[in-house]
Amino acid sequence: MKVNSFFTLALLLVALVSCEAQKKGSDSKVNITSLKPPTGKAIAAFAEGCFWCSEHIFEAVVGIDSAVSGYAGGTTKNPTYELVNTETTGHAETVLVYYDPKVISYEELTQVFFTSHDPTTKDRQGPDHGSSYRSILFYLTAEEKAIAEKSLESFTKSGLYKNPIVSEIKKLTEFYRAEGYHQDFIEHNPNQSYVRGVSIPRFELFKRTYKGNLK
Repeated sequence: MKVNSFFTLALLLVALVSCEAQKKGSDSKVNITSLKPPTGKAIAAFAEGCFWCSEHIFEAVVGIDSAVSGYAGGTTKNPTYELVNTETTGHAETVLVYYDPKVISYEELTQVFFTSHDPTTKDRQGPDHGSSYRSILFYLTAEEKAIAEKSLESFTKSGLYKNPIVSEIKKLTEFYRAEGYHQDFIEHNPNQSYVRGVSIPRFELFKRTYKGNLK
């Protein structure tokens, strides 16, 4: 089954409120998270739609210590979820991944990125739409940029997707941690309607598609 077919089916079958509607309210101030990783670790960031599922997916991969939900790619300082939701900040829902480069490479993380969402739908993932749900592959160095570009080219030629990939490749300059209630959302809310109807099916598709090692 083409990946696009799954997302089309999910959109038709899941007559649920979107991730956006489920996220109303805030319980903490958003702060800038330092981009300096712990000794021996590395960081990378990816935007691929609702960060609840993205966080869950990346944390299931061997070599990844943790993933933090937040906002990146825009110009507004110290954004809140409500502000990002206005689609005026330029930010996208993003996960900041802490990983062990001795176990998993940045190149492999791009494989996770391209197999864990639909990178062909501009400003949309499943039932969620708007620029805050766009697809972005962030990089920190020139080497990572080259890897990202090569990975995009490879997936473009792979035939996995029937439509053109529209993912951005963008330098990561700042990352803003999302409100506390967004962190590990699926773990804390496994029976929530959006989680059961959209996030978990997306995660199950990823597990069938991804060829790397999972925990």
